[in-house]
Amino acid sequence: MKRKTIIIAEIGENHMGDMERAKKMITEAAKAGVDMVKFQSYLASEVADTDPEKEWFAKVQLSDEAHYELKEYAEKHGVEFLSSPFSLNRAKLLCEGVGLKKIKIASSELLNFPLLDYIDQHAETVFLSTGIATLAEIKLALTHLSKAKTCYLMHCVTQYPVRPEDANLNVITTLRAEFPRHHIGYSDHTVGLQAALTAVTLGAEVIEKHFTLDKSLP
Repeated sequence: MKRKTIIIAEIGENHMGDMERAKKMITEAAKAGVDMVKFQSYLASEVADTDPEKEWFAKVQLSDEAHYELKEYAEKHGVEFLSSPFSLNRAKLLCEGVGLKKIKIASSELLNFPLLDYIDQHAETVFLSTGIATLAEIKLALTHLSKAKTCYLMHCVTQYPVRPEDANLNVITTLRAEFPRHHIGYSDHTVGLQAALTAVTLGAEVIEKHFTLDKSLP
């Protein structure tokens, strides 16, 4: 059986707020043969002043202009630009501004119903991470994503990194049984390839993997 596995290279915050590094990461990901490069879309101004990471978010946030620039750069290198919005404001930028029809929803936003409802109206394909979620919560989230043509449920263990013995890959089998109308993927936070390869044998149709050009960076 031949089946294409979608590979998403998670750049996230690993560009450190440096556009040249972000472009270099896109270049290297494209050379490696990935299908998509994924970023994170938020504004430090929308983060609570009491959040200890507010200063970090200000450093690594992408401006509106950066989104357009990185999307164009990615497409020139033959890969799709993808991002996770962390507010309605950023979702509107991605969908109505940048023109994305595919959106990634981070585990932390799985029960952000106003965000889900907006994405449901504007995106055709949704990648929904399920870290920390119960099956009941996933079912509830999906009631807010009924219009999207395609939804990938991404098994995810919210640790960075995840020890191989904690990857809990049998959840993929459970998700396939519980949600037969949806596609299943795996957002992999382990080090190495074993977990991702195992996930594909269990039926994962998408693999998302974090990467960096330099493991000595903060």
